[in-house]
Amino acid sequence: QVQLVESGGGLVQAGDSLRLSCAASGRTFSSNFLGWFRQAPGEERKFVAAISGSGGSTYYGDFVKGRFTISRDNAKNTVYLQMNSLKPEDTAVYYCAARRSGYSLSYAPQNYAYWGQGTQVTVSS
Repeated sequence: QVQLVESGGGLVQAGDSLRLSCAASGRTFSSNFLGWFRQAPGEERKFVAAISGSGGSTYYGDFVKGRFTISRDNAKNTVYLQMNSLKPEDTAVYYCAARRSGYSLSYAPQNYAYWGQGTQVTVSS
């Protein structure tokens, strides 16, 4: 059974940093694109960042580039999202997701086959 489990969310103040982790179990994802999405109340799930299987290519939503960094450790089957200079508008539930092996980058959440349960990030002003 495939599981993605996020951790690292919490309540922080504007300007603070958080590092989210997503540990995968049930299979290895070393050849899969992995992504982070977020969803605020009343909004659609939005692309945040993605990383290729090797970790050599990374992609970001326009609103996070320069503040967030996605990385992965395939030996640990884990993907990370380092978030710096957090803003109140970053408040959302953050989800990690995995594409099926062999599929390339996608910005659309419906193209990701595996999902975690989400972790809440709240940024106060």
